[in-house]
Amino acid sequence: MALESLGEDVETLHKREGMKGLETIPGVGKGIAEKIEEYLKTGEVKEYEKMRKDMPVNMDELGLVEGVGPKMMRDLWKYLKVKDLKTLEAAAKAGKIQKLPGFGLKTEQNILHGIEFAKKSGGRWLLGTIYPYMEEIVATLKDSKLLKEAVAAGSIRRMKETIGDVDILVTTKKPKEIIEYFLSRVKYSKLWGKGPTKVSLRTLQGFDIDVRVLDEEVFGAGLQYFTGSKEHNVKLRTHAIQKGYKLSEYGLFKGKKRIACKTEEEVYKALGMPYIEPEMREDAGEIEAALAGNLPNVLPYDSLRGDLQIQTDWSDGNNSIEEMAREARAQGLEYIAITDHTRDLAMTGGSDEKKLLRQMAAIDKLNKKLSGIRILKGAEVNIRRDGTLDVANGVLAKLDVVGVSVHSLFKMTQKDMTERIMRAMKNPHVDIVFHPTGRLIHKREPYALDMDALIGEAKKTGVVLEVNASPLRLDLKDTDIKKAVDAGVKLVIDSDSHKKEHIKFLKFGIAQARRGWAEKKDILNTLPLGQLLDFLRAKG
Repeated sequence: MALESLGEDVETLHKREGMKGLETIPGVGKGIAEKIEEYLKTGEVKEYEKMRKDMPVNMDELGLVEGVGPKMMRDLWKYLKVKDLKTLEAAAKAGKIQKLPGFGLKTEQNILHGIEFAKKSGGRWLLGTIYPYMEEIVATLKDSKLLKEAVAAGSIRRMKETIGDVDILVTTKKPKEIIEYFLSRVKYSKLWGKGPTKVSLRTLQGFDIDVRVLDEEVFGAGLQYFTGSKEHNVKLRTHAIQKGYKLSEYGLFKGKKRIACKTEEEVYKALGMPYIEPEMREDAGEIEAALAGNLPNVLPYDSLRGDLQIQTDWSDGNNSIEEMAREARAQGLEYIAITDHTRDLAMTGGSDEKKLLRQMAAIDKLNKKLSGIRILKGAEVNIRRDGTLDVANGVLAKLDVVGVSVHSLFKMTQKDMTERIMRAMKNPHVDIVFHPTGRLIHKREPYALDMDALIGEAKKTGVVLEVNASPLRLDLKDTDIKKAVDAGVKLVIDSDSHKKEHIKFLKFGIAQARRGWAEKKDILNTLPLGQLLDFLRAKG
């Protein structure tokens, strides 16, 4: 999980900062850093290779199941010869795992639940994991000087939360040369196929990538087609047929005459509609809205002025308040809220009232020291089982931003969990519900929650719902964002940074908001500082 959430190529980090850089990754100490360095230098880890020989199991596959780590894999292989998901599931369903020393019925049930969840992932990658590699590959292709265009298409262009593979479309007058150049620059484990205008391979990181050469004259039609989604394209082609046209990756045709193909804008315009942003192309009503002239003006990527959920080394973050503030300023933000964990999350060093007051004083000093960035006093306050909070109201009243979240008892009934969060929202000091559904993509399902009721309570109380930009969360999901937007509920996009490099995750939160049809007016942290503070004071 630590490496997936890094948001940067580990090899790049190692080249820049060496072992010290690797040790800044959450959960990576000296021992693991040494193994990462060994792999980067030699392409293997001797200890791991020995383990693979002694214990021939599919570690990548078993590792998809939450809670199944190397030690458990070793025991499962030793006692039950479990080597993959299939044999793990068979052992669990036969009741064999609960009989092992140190396991028990609950562990076995959790494994079965984790297996079902792992199956749903279908070999898909987190957007935040694969996106930096895609950017690097596109940049490498552009460095060749052999092409005019290089654009990633498919689900990664639509910024879906998980990605199956990467499609890159290029235009060039030298297709053979660009394919050979690509193969010489990208490290890969398998070459699936190579032709005069296309190459398919699996990278060393484990994801599949296609590079496809398109004719410059039809690039727009090809980009529209290969961006998808399939459902969007089917509806668009149906609309084209109804207008007497035929639409394909080669263009929009009237009989044999090609009438639109060079740009996507040209294709959509010829079909009687404005350009539809890639993030919206999911057949969720966007074509109907475009035809009716009702497409939203979705949030631009440069809209955010601040970040209202940041953790520091006062709890479980890696960096100091000052380091986080300086990084946010360098990334163009005008304000941040420091929202370290509170006391009930003891494993993070969460703050009680006295510690929060000390932190507030430290923030006051930093605000006098730093220019160009305003640090707001906040906290990520725990919602207890009964909906009460773990910080006294008197101290909450002194904070600029109060975010609340669930960090325990995830398996409550839908009724109880919904009432729990809604009771917290009724506290007059609460401003934001952080990561409202608690999901961890590929790791933990959302808890049972009546989202319609939660959105209704947000509308009633004025509490803001978060779009958590961490690639592991992207919580709210796009469909819930659209529900909130339709209800007139305010949203906020936060990075949930635990180290300064995570602030760049805001991009993924913006993409998620765009997928949910959110406009600039829907997002709290597009406001300038003064208006933001006015909103928060009016709320409190």
